[in-house]
Amino acid sequence: MDAAPPRRATLDESDPAAPPRKNGELVFAEVWESRVFGLTMALHAAGAFEWEEFRQRLIGEIAAWERQHERREAEWSYYACWLRAFEDLLADKNLCRTAAVDVRVRELAARPQGHDH
Repeated sequence: MDAAPPRRATLDESDPAAPPRKNGELVFAEVWESRVFGLTMALHAAGAFEWEEFRQRLIGEIAAWERQHERREAEWSYYACWLRAFEDLLADKNLCRTAAVDVRVRELAARPQGHDH
């Protein structure tokens, strides 16, 4: 029996939830942004959730941010919205406990600067 083809997310550039791009390429301002993007794509490809389910959560997070802020503010971060949508989805699907994530974040944050592996 043939293996099922890998699942792919559609990242339509005209979509309200489309990731930032420059010259057609995805743009990540910080390393963590590319990592959470990769984790999201990998879990979707593995069948952990439907892309539309994540996309709708991301649109909701962006809309919530926009209701509370003006987009031209310096604190705008597309991937902060992405991360919140991803964390909420993981928690709702019981793929990861929020408390476990919080503990791990504190552990990683306590590591010396430059220690990235």
